[in-house]
Amino acid sequence: MHFRITSHSGFTLPPGALELLLGRLGERRDDFSFALVGSEIQVVSADDAPVSVTRDERAEIGRRMILEFLSEACDGTPELSMDWFAVSSEI
Repeated sequence: MHFRITSHSGFTLPPGALELLLGRLGERRDDFSFALVGSEIQVVSADDAPVSVTRDERAEIGRRMILEFLSEACDGTPELSMDWFAVSSEI
């Protein structure tokens, strides 16, 4: 599955915020890989959910995991705020 981390529509990202976030996330975390492409971080996950789970459910599970990663990356980092970022899936 593919996801995007972008700036939240209610906020303007400070210069370098995506680069700093990517540095805090790393290139890989669990079954997710992260890459800065233009003005967003693209996220790819290994889609290994049980067949009984719908694609929409898998997307929501993945989105929640990415939000947890964002929370961890922004926690204790005054240069980053989780409120600045939005996570969407590309279904």
